[in-house]
Amino acid sequence: MKIYLADYAGFCFGVERAINIVKEQSNIKDNVRTLGPIIHNPQVVKQFEDNGVLVESDAEKLDSSHSVVLRSHGITKSTYEKLKKNNVDIIDATCPFVNKAHAEAAKLSGDGYDVVVLGEADHPEVKGIVSYIKGKYHVISDEKDIEDIDLDSKVGLIAQTTQNREVFNRVRRALEHRAKELKVVNTICNATNLRQHAAKKLAKSVDLMLVIGGKNSGNTTRLFKICRELCTNTYHIETASELTKDMFDNIENIGITAGASTPDFLIEEVLEYINEVNDAGEQS
Repeated sequence: MKIYLADYAGFCFGVERAINIVKEQSNIKDNVRTLGPIIHNPQVVKQFEDNGVLVESDAEKLDSSHSVVLRSHGITKSTYEKLKKNNVDIIDATCPFVNKAHAEAAKLSGDGYDVVVLGEADHPEVKGIVSYIKGKYHVISDEKDIEDIDLDSKVGLIAQTTQNREVFNRVRRALEHRAKELKVVNTICNATNLRQHAAKKLAKSVDLMLVIGGKNSGNTTRLFKICRELCTNTYHIETASELTKDMFDNIENIGITAGASTPDFLIEEVLEYINEVNDAGEQS
């Protein structure tokens, strides 16, 4: 069996930055917390918890005795203001691209646009983005959702930073037929585009595709869907423990990619498992 690892698999800039900030702060400060999981990867969150950096989901429970690291997904405007009011020591690890989406949402709203956000309504990043919108807004998952919303004459389009660019372009084209004035701001980060393009290219040429990442990770789930459209034999796994030897029966070429919140050690464990299966097959 031959194994191919897609380019740009694993941590993106924003996630790596957030991880490094937590490590740094936990070494110099006591009582460090993250408001929500720092990234959408249970294994990384567990490692931090084992080292004393706990996850707090309720901002009301944080006070001046805590140092809190804001996760890469960002938080809502009201939550940030609540932390400031309670004199919490805030360390902001929000991805710069997410902060840009906040700013663009606020600007479109301030300029009188009805804002359309392509993303997952329940995702913390999207909740943060829409909290900066003062006027009308709509959160949609694809171009079909546009049919069911009432739009003003001036419409602005932005996206969750890890969205699929092809879907974004389809939404843009659909809105061109609905809005008298349309302003499009592409807030999808370049790392997402590169990772999705590389995964797509690899999925076309292999017999089996593995997508590694948290089941609660939106960008990993999108990678899985993209790959499955091109390689029906695609699996979304969190760890190597989900693999079984029979997955690799009659398989010659294996492709691997990983979400933006997936650490290298999880990718290495998958590679090690496959190599062990391969070695056992050659010896039998």
